[in-house]
Amino acid sequence: MDEKVRQFLEQHHHAVMVTLKADGTPHVARIMLGLVEGRLWSSSTQTRVRTKFLRRDPRCTLCVLDQDNPYHWLGLETKVTILDGPDAPQQNLALYRTIAGEPKDLDEYLQAMVSDQRLIYEFSIERTYGQF
Repeated sequence: MDEKVRQFLEQHHHAVMVTLKADGTPHVARIMLGLVEGRLWSSSTQTRVRTKFLRRDPRCTLCVLDQDNPYHWLGLETKVTILDGPDAPQQNLALYRTIAGEPKDLDEYLQAMVSDQRLIYEFSIERTYGQF
């Protein structure tokens, strides 16, 4: 990823995620994302419909939004790897720290990650475009 893309992703965490249903129809969802050690991540759960779509077809397009300027945006064509192993709670914590800082109660946060069946989407960027 080039420096301009990296800087935009470090400063902007709101995005629209587009996955594909089995019939090819797009499915959109508003998400939060962040760069964790140079890897672009978002949090989700085992039970979300987009997780089902990504397990069938890992292609995903993101539109990263600039909350302060509606004319600045970044499009990303990606392939998604789902990280749902035993490290998922700690990976979610690393993402949370990138986006929002430290949780108020660390033990409660980690327990919620297990209870919610949280996982991480890791986006491998194949193409970028936009006005950013």
